[in-house]
Amino acid sequence: MLAALLALVGLGTLFGGLLGYAAEKFKVGSDPIVQQLDELLPQTQCGQCGFPGCRPYAQSIADGDAINKCPPGGQSTINAIANLLDISAPSLDEEHGEEEIRTIAYIREDECIGCTKCIQACPVDAILGAAKLMHTVIADECTGCDLCVEPVSYTHLTLPTTPYV
Repeated sequence: MLAALLALVGLGTLFGGLLGYAAEKFKVGSDPIVQQLDELLPQTQCGQCGFPGCRPYAQSIADGDAINKCPPGGQSTINAIANLLDISAPSLDEEHGEEEIRTIAYIREDECIGCTKCIQACPVDAILGAAKLMHTVIADECTGCDLCVEPVSYTHLTLPTTPYV
């Protein structure tokens, strides 16, 4: 009985060690071009490009997709990506939206009823608050993606037209 137990422990240790070695030896690193593309994108996570966030869009660009689907990044981002990939820069694909000035969400706190719909919609967790309590926007975290405005049926959440600097 003891010999069988020792044999199982020995085999488990041997195979565990082999698996650990194989995991390190054959580790697949992430594509560095995807990381560079992701760093160039504006990180709004808005989905206007047709992808759920900037990282999936960066992966898609690395796989050969068009580089002109990001309205929040605008022409400057398209130019930077084209420069990185050493291709000519197309203009922004208007099917995905128009380039706009960066804004941040603003909650009129005295009108906020604490419904949390804006918090749930925010892809970057830039809205702070709790159920049935006042919410506020963390200005440095807000990307101005506009995803928080639609779910709120009240008029207490807006994206002012003045740019955020």
